Amino acid sequence: MSDRPIAIENFNNTMVEFIDLSKLKISNCVGCFGCWTRTPGKCVIRDDATKVYPLIASSKKVIYVSRICYGGYDSVMKTMIERAIPVQQAFIRIHNGETHHFQRAVAEKDATIIAYGDIAPEEKAIFRQLVARNAHNMNFKSYEIVFTTEAAVEEAVKQSVEKWDE
Repeated sequence: MSDRPIAIENFNNTMVEFIDLSKLKISNCVGCFGCWTRTPGKCVIRDDATKVYPLIASSKKVIYVSRICYGGYDSVMKTMIERAIPVQQAFIRIHNGETHHFQRAVAEKDATIIAYGDIAPEEKAIFRQLVARNAHNMNFKSYEIVFTTEAAVEEAVKQSVEKWDE
């Protein structure tokens, strides 16, 4: 899943499904919690996000590609992550001494987050903390953060996908 186009036709892995968020219509979450109350597990906003979050939930390996802005995800990636809340239930549990939502059939996954741009050391530190917090809520079994330049994004994605074949 990427906030920009990636030329994946050069990859050998046929099990890769690429989602270019920049080409999709994904509205902001309005915080209505309809996905928990009115239509459990389904967002009440009918746009392209409803096709994406089930793929995130069922995937065992994911790559998130995002420009880093002020230590956080780019706006299109942040919007999609927020819109994936239907994969969680409204019910709370204690997990590792913290409160977290129960997951709704979310596969445990290995994640690679490719963070690109002209990223200052302080932004990297903030982003590492953000991803660590996200890992709990997104059911990451393991995760790796790869910081790179915009020019090297496609190579970083290719190397991450090749690791899957090992």
